[in-house]
Amino acid sequence: MTSQLFAVCFDASQPLRVARFWADLLGRKMVDDPHDGAVVLPDDDVGFRLRFAATADPKVVQNRMHFDLTSGSAEEQQQTVARALELGARHIDVGQLPEEGHVVLADPEGNEFCVIEAGNNFLAGCGFVGALACDGSQAVGYFWSEALGWPLVWDQDEETAIQSPRGGAKITWGGPPPAPNGGRDRVRYELVADGDHQAEVDRLLSLGATRFDTAHDVAGRVALADPDGTEFRVLTPR
Repeated sequence: MTSQLFAVCFDASQPLRVARFWADLLGRKMVDDPHDGAVVLPDDDVGFRLRFAATADPKVVQNRMHFDLTSGSAEEQQQTVARALELGARHIDVGQLPEEGHVVLADPEGNEFCVIEAGNNFLAGCGFVGALACDGSQAVGYFWSEALGWPLVWDQDEETAIQSPRGGAKITWGGPPPAPNGGRDRVRYELVADGDHQAEVDRLLSLGATRFDTAHDVAGRVALADPDGTEFRVLTPR
C-alpha cells in the first residue's frame, strides 16, 4: 500500500487571487474547492493539484517548499519571468548570488518560486514545473520515497530527490537544517490512500511520521508530520 500525492496545499488570505495567478502562469484550469478555496488542476495524468485554502494567518517566514519552473531557452526564461510579473509576481532576495542563473520571484501572497535557466540537466524532461524544492534532511527524503512509492533519483551529500515512476516533477530536499516555519507550515502535501485510510495512516506512522495536533483533523483528513516535523494531511479516498 502507498499514498498518492493528491495536492500541494497553500494557505492563502485571498485563495482565489493566488489560485488564479498560478492557473494563468501554468496554463491550467482553476475550479472551486468544495472545502473552501480554489484548486488548480494538473494538465496531465502525472501531475498533482494545487489547492489554496483560506487562512487569516499572515505569512511571516520563507516557505519550506517552492516550485522550480523550467526554461527551454534564455528567451523562454525571460518570457516566463515577464509573464509572472505581469500577473502580479515580484522579484525577491533569498540570498541568491548574482552569478546564479535562476530568477527568484514571489507570487501575490509572497510564496517563493524560481524560474530556472535553460540547460539544467537535472530537471530535463520533468515538465514546466520541474521540481518542488524543499528544505529537509536525507532521512525525510527516504521517508517520502517509501510513503509515495517514488524511487530516489538523487542521494548525495545529504541531498535527496524522488520522482514518480511515471515521470513528472521531482521532489527535492536540500539537506539539514530545515528552515523555521513560523509555527506552522503554510505549504503542505495532501495525500490520498490507495486503500484503507486508517491502515495507510498506521503505515505512515510506522515509517516515521508522527501525529500532528489533532485539532487540525477534520472530517476525512488526518494531520500528520514527517520526520522533519513538516505537516501533511492524509485524505479519505473519494
